[in-house]
Amino acid sequence: MARIDAFLKLARNQGCSDIHLAVDVPPMLRINGDLMPIKFRDLRKNELKGYLNEILTEAQQLRLQQGEDLDFSYSDPEVGRFRVNLFHKSTGLGATFRHIDSDIPSLEKLGLPPIVEQLGDHHQGMVLVTGSTGTGKSTTLAALIDYLNRTKAINIISLEDPIEFLHPSKKSQVVQREIGTHVKTFADGIRAALREDPDVIFVGELRDSEAIMMAMTAAETGHLVLGTLHTTTASKTVDRIIDALPAEQREQGKTFLSQNLHGVITQQLVKTLDGRGRKAIIETLVMTRAIAQLILRDKTHQIPAQIQTGRTYGMQLMDQALLDAIEKQEIDPNEAYLRANDKKVFQRFVTDPTILPKVDLAGL
Repeated sequence: MARIDAFLKLARNQGCSDIHLAVDVPPMLRINGDLMPIKFRDLRKNELKGYLNEILTEAQQLRLQQGEDLDFSYSDPEVGRFRVNLFHKSTGLGATFRHIDSDIPSLEKLGLPPIVEQLGDHHQGMVLVTGSTGTGKSTTLAALIDYLNRTKAINIISLEDPIEFLHPSKKSQVVQREIGTHVKTFADGIRAALREDPDVIFVGELRDSEAIMMAMTAAETGHLVLGTLHTTTASKTVDRIIDALPAEQREQGKTFLSQNLHGVITQQLVKTLDGRGRKAIIETLVMTRAIAQLILRDKTHQIPAQIQTGRTYGMQLMDQALLDAIEKQEIDPNEAYLRANDKKVFQRFVTDPTILPKVDLAGL
């Protein structure tokens, strides 16, 4: 048993999402979004290096010694499965372990609206799940893939860095491939997948123009492409894809999005009202003729207005979703206020006056 397993077991038992290990500080757990140290001494440089070497292969140790960061998955029957990132910083090594639940939650259990399932029912085109790091994108997509796996007789190929949730084939065949282990890059993986008779291709991250262009090709040629981007609103997602393309291909990219992008799901994790968990709150864009025209005419700044009035299509802005969750008493109104774009609308729900803007009485 690796010595680091003791920390990972503690993290799992505490219900935390992440554990952080770094030199000169004690191990820290992220529980319901907050980072808290555990009762342990500050980690020494050689101590942490020794812990990590126990779970690394010789090839991984060599890469780490050469200054590379590492992304991989680590699992043990007693502690569970974790996504791991190892990195270098000024005082030495650092490590982040993210716990991956062995049970894939359903879309219903996650409390996601019906439009998410409906977007997954498309036979071709592109559906994107976006948000900053740690907002539950992987869990939402795992739930969507599991829905397809349980209900459709199709071939699903996933490309991940690293593989997170494990999907045993059910009604579908699920082929999971890892970047750096089975294929060199996401673009290479998509290119290879097109020769493997896929129905659905899941791209763990559309991180560069080559991967984006290959994903667009796959979506245009009769496949459903599911992917993620690190963007914080649906309209910014559209801009990000267009801006990532070479200048000479941007017009073609706009046409692609207007015809093949079915929807964008952008999410945050917000503390529940009782403070014991977090709930996914999502903004949804569904492609309509009006939004397609805005993309073609370089008026993406008007997309939020279309989302706001598009409830009949299953669309909602993040602020609308936050308000709905507050009214259903599902989330902490103080955190919702901090996350909102138009904070004035949320001020009446705030229970902690210290987070409200200060009024300058002297100027009255």
